[in-house]
Amino acid sequence: MSSKNLTGNSSLVSISEKSKICRHNPCVIWLTGLSGSGKSTVARALEKALWGEGHYNTVLDGDNIRIGINKDLGFSPEDRKENNRRVSEMAKLLAGSGAIVIAALISPFQESRDLARETLEGVNFFEVYIKCSIESCIKRDPKGLYRKVDEGSIKEFTGISSKYEVPINPDVEIDTDELSVDGAVSKIIDCLLAYKVLS
Repeated sequence: MSSKNLTGNSSLVSISEKSKICRHNPCVIWLTGLSGSGKSTVARALEKALWGEGHYNTVLDGDNIRIGINKDLGFSPEDRKENNRRVSEMAKLLAGSGAIVIAALISPFQESRDLARETLEGVNFFEVYIKCSIESCIKRDPKGLYRKVDEGSIKEFTGISSKYEVPINPDVEIDTDELSVDGAVSKIIDCLLAYKVLS
């Protein structure tokens, strides 16, 4: 069936009503950065910190998404863009339920990150650049991916053989070469407080 023959349905429960129950305004926190920069680590620590304060939130982790719903996608530029598009749509649905959504994926292209912001128009959207030197990412190599690149078993890899476009104007920049995980979480929460997502 063509999408032209479909009609979206709106919730009978307003965002403001959901916000009262959740005790926060829904938002999407989009973590972008190289593999090994600390996106998943920061995302999970932020998830725990928010739950500890009673805030309903969920993490959309890049690897988990690719293992499941996006397992049909590869790592060509086109597939990377489609991966980001699908995550944007999932984040939109979850934010519509009242959640704070933490999306943690490399999302190497500025165009895709801009599209995510556009897709989530009307929802508080925060692009968070998890900055880390390629040298530190290679040294950490928590998944052994850089070693596989060096061995030649991975051909297309962001930051090595595939381009990563550094965010032009992120809402938050976190340098994990210098800032601890707790410090990173505090910096994001400060942003949420400043924009009255949390009160």
